[in-house]
Amino acid sequence: MASTSQSTNGTSGMHHHKMMMMHMTFFWGINAEILFSRWPGRRGAGMYALALAFVFVLAFLVEWLSHCRLIKPGSSNNVMAGVVQTLLHATRVGLAYLVMLAVMSFNGGVFLVAVAGHTLGFLLFGSRVFKKNTETLFDGNASDLPPMSC
Repeated sequence: MASTSQSTNGTSGMHHHKMMMMHMTFFWGINAEILFSRWPGRRGAGMYALALAFVFVLAFLVEWLSHCRLIKPGSSNNVMAGVVQTLLHATRVGLAYLVMLAVMSFNGGVFLVAVAGHTLGFLLFGSRVFKKNTETLFDGNASDLPPMSC
């Protein structure tokens, strides 16, 4: 019979303790938990590949949001432009934190696809490779959001 104990909030109930293993060094393998409990877990290579693709897309979207131009210059409604800019910033920060949490799974594959997503996103949206005018590269108005900084 399971024991009943008093919790910190004054209620009593049955407590089942589950031991979780958390890696503190990088490891390789398809049996990992990324972002959500038991996902992809031990569901096989297909689910692991889906999780890697998800992390890649998240990192790619962070770079796109960092370099996109969705707000038209010279917008007459500064309040609405400011609200949209704030929502874009919140989305970018949220996605960046999701990538960070995924990397904290310490799975080597997750780390590599996160770096690859950021790299490809920067190559396509932030580097000179696809820019026609190099003057806009260093212009403060080249994107809607300022660069991410710590």
